[in-house]
Amino acid sequence: MDNMNFSSPERRQVHDVSEVNGFLSKMYGYMGLAVLVSAITAFLTMTVFRAAVMQMPTALMWIILIVPFGLSMGISFRATRNPVAGFVMLMILAVIYGFEFALLAGFYTGAQISTAFLSSTAVFGAMAIFGTFTKRDLNNLGSYMGAALIGLLVAMIVNIFLRNSVASFVFSIIGVIIFTGLTAYDAQKMKSIYNNYGSQVPTNGLAVLGALQLYLDFINIFLFLLQIFGMGNDRN
Repeated sequence: MDNMNFSSPERRQVHDVSEVNGFLSKMYGYMGLAVLVSAITAFLTMTVFRAAVMQMPTALMWIILIVPFGLSMGISFRATRNPVAGFVMLMILAVIYGFEFALLAGFYTGAQISTAFLSSTAVFGAMAIFGTFTKRDLNNLGSYMGAALIGLLVAMIVNIFLRNSVASFVFSIIGVIIFTGLTAYDAQKMKSIYNNYGSQVPTNGLAVLGALQLYLDFINIFLFLLQIFGMGNDRN
């Protein structure tokens, strides 16, 4: 159980519709809660704790920026072994991302943030529904999007030194496309994993693991759209 291989072909169990719907409701519920926690944290950071944040040491800021990577890995490894710990780490991750969003919010207008959020919600919702209910196998799409993401990360790192605004705009568009595709892929993947292994691992753990993947997809769509709307207005 501790070394569950979700790619093992011999372990296949099909669950009825009510069980699948229950799992999906739980997964998207956790994901929605994480988004809500991030939003509340961002609001509190920009209002109640604004003065304290302004006095925060730079070293602590860098630590907070790095912590999400460790938390994401921790959730991936622990969610199916210890669902409670995985859920707690997901909420901590949501709080940290909310704090980081608050730091970014100062560079954008309220209209830009609202437009990006509503747009990302629409895009994410459409692709999550598509990925959940489509009969097409999206494994190839996931592979292509994963490879494209690696290339995008390399290009974005290079552009940190070049500081080319046109390239940044193009990269943001590509980023939206990549995470839009990954949303559909992840939605289908988690449904498939539950159908195949839902009786062998804790359902709550799988729901937390899926919530993490979809939360990160949503957050990245939002951030890239925010950059697009921000840079688009700067050009006007």
